[in-house]
Amino acid sequence: MAVDGSPMDERHFRTALGRFVTGVTVITTRTAEGRLEGLTANSFSAVSLDPPLVLWSLRQSSTLMTTFQDANHFAVNVLGTWQFALSEHFAKRMPNKFENIVHAPGLGGCPLLFGALATFECSKEANMTSGDHVVFFGRVERASYRDGEPLIFSAGRYGTHAFLE
Repeated sequence: MAVDGSPMDERHFRTALGRFVTGVTVITTRTAEGRLEGLTANSFSAVSLDPPLVLWSLRQSSTLMTTFQDANHFAVNVLGTWQFALSEHFAKRMPNKFENIVHAPGLGGCPLLFGALATFECSKEANMTSGDHVVFFGRVERASYRDGEPLIFSAGRYGTHAFLE
C-alpha cells in the first residue's frame, strides 16, 4: 500500500525501491555452444558465507532468460566508477556484446571483465521463480577484488561514493 492507503502501482513501488542504493554489476556466462553473454544488473546480493553463496535476479521476459537458465556457471563482475561505459554497454541489446571488450575466461568459460572492482566466479546452485523474476543462486568458487570506488545506482541514476576513513 502507498502511504496514503491507496493500492500500490508498479511506478510507485519502483520509485520507493530507487531510494535503496545498489552497486552495479555485469553478469556473464558462456553458452554450451561457446557464445558469450552478459547483462547489467543491480540485483546482486550475498546470501551465505558458509557455503559462499550469492544471488541475482532476472526478469522472466528477458531475451537472455533461457541462456542463464541453461548455464551451469555465471560470473558477477562488480563495476568501479571508471566502468560506467561498460554498464551502459551491457544494458543494451546487441548481437555480440563482447566485441572490443577486454575480458578473460573464468570458471566455465564465463567472461571476466578487465578492471572490474571484484569478480565472483560461480557454479549455479539453484533457480527460483518468484513474481516476474527468476532468482539465480550461485556457489562462489573463486573471488577476486581490487581497491577502488564502486559504481552505484539509485533513483534511476548512476553515482559514486567517497569512502570515509
